[in-house]
Amino acid sequence: MKRTLAVILAGGEGERLSILSSERAKPAVPFGGKYRIIDFTLSNCVNSDIDDVVVLTQYNPRSLNDHIGLGRAWDLDRNRGGVKLLQPYISRGRVAEWYGGTADAVLRNMNVIEHSNADTVLLLAGDHIYKMDYQPFVAAHRRRRADVTIAVRRVPLADATRMGILALDDADRVVEWQEKPKQPKSDLASMGVYVFSRKALGRFLTEDRADFGNHVIPAMLAEGARVFGYRYSGYWQDVGTVQSYWETNMALLDDEPDLDLYDKDWVIHTRSEERAPAKVGPTAQVHRSLVSHGCQIDGTVVNSVLSPGVRVDVGAVVRDSIVMFDSVIRSGAVIDRSILDKQVVVGPGAIVGHGPLDDRPNRQEPGRLNTGITVVGKNAVIPRGARIGRNVKIAAEVRTTDFPTKVIRSGDSVEVQSTRRRTGGARGSASTAAAAAAGARGGGRTRG
Repeated sequence: MKRTLAVILAGGEGERLSILSSERAKPAVPFGGKYRIIDFTLSNCVNSDIDDVVVLTQYNPRSLNDHIGLGRAWDLDRNRGGVKLLQPYISRGRVAEWYGGTADAVLRNMNVIEHSNADTVLLLAGDHIYKMDYQPFVAAHRRRRADVTIAVRRVPLADATRMGILALDDADRVVEWQEKPKQPKSDLASMGVYVFSRKALGRFLTEDRADFGNHVIPAMLAEGARVFGYRYSGYWQDVGTVQSYWETNMALLDDEPDLDLYDKDWVIHTRSEERAPAKVGPTAQVHRSLVSHGCQIDGTVVNSVLSPGVRVDVGAVVRDSIVMFDSVIRSGAVIDRSILDKQVVVGPGAIVGHGPLDDRPNRQEPGRLNTGITVVGKNAVIPRGARIGRNVKIAAEVRTTDFPTKVIRSGDSVEVQSTRRRTGGARGSASTAAAAAAGARGGGRTRG
């Protein structure tokens, strides 16, 4: 495996995750309490004995850069190999522009690939949750002398319309390809994970082929290249929507979850700050939940995932929800079927996820918030006694003065007031609220 270079595509905006990915790249979105989405791909690499890794970033990369750093958490801080983070750059004679697609991102960094000692290039999506040993995958690619091998798995037909769909012959050679078809012919889908021979990658990447699924793979099939599929039946989830993200987190609470975070033979590594152990007070009740280090629980937590540093005060209830780093749920507040981003403060007696499950989608984002889940953005402050309905979007950095009323009906949104944006009040009040929350919880240090 030392002749394999892993290239992780981590620049996606992930707009279907709504405000969860508005200020960070999708691979940097927290998952499962203490992790980030990209941790699973990075951990797959090191657990597969691949220690030469390139991460291609683009959209809002700061959080991702802060998280990965030098790669120490994954034992990738090395003088030879290790992890390199690359972002788009301006080259002489070329107009400054973003990557045009997945293949364009790799093409513009071919100099890094060409200067490596690798004869095979493992191209990985950085925004999926999965555990996969890449060694058998690469071995199958080499055994067949393939130009490219595509990891494939069966998916529900309802999901097939947003994936690359293919057909294999008896030798697992790809004989047909459909990219995000409206009427898929099969349920065998590409996972967005490829192994290329370096020679084939250099041959088929051209400036007019911006995307692997739309352009490169069809061109390779048309020119008779050796394109094979590798059937994978292990755990894999695309958490590209608010609903799938919430469901995949909730599935971790099953008695025997499909994704085993406690597997000592396949550790999921992450950058983790030193914090005190979680503390469960005398008035606390915790049922079927993940509670990360640094949490202080004096209220009730049921069927929920709590990131490090979350505080749940006496009489507060968190139910069927995801609460991210350093958020504070004040006394008497209720969080139900909601996702709270980092450093949110919910005022005393407030309810987030109020009333019966409502099928009215969010008016601003009807295609993203339509399953009853309410989402609260980073650093938001929910007023005392507020009633926030279902499918509601509370933007990042909102303050109590941004709420037109304390009753926000299902499907509505709350944004930062335009006057506060112009005067810079959002930044000032964000700092004030963050400082107040930090004082209440003993300080929070995570970013992004």
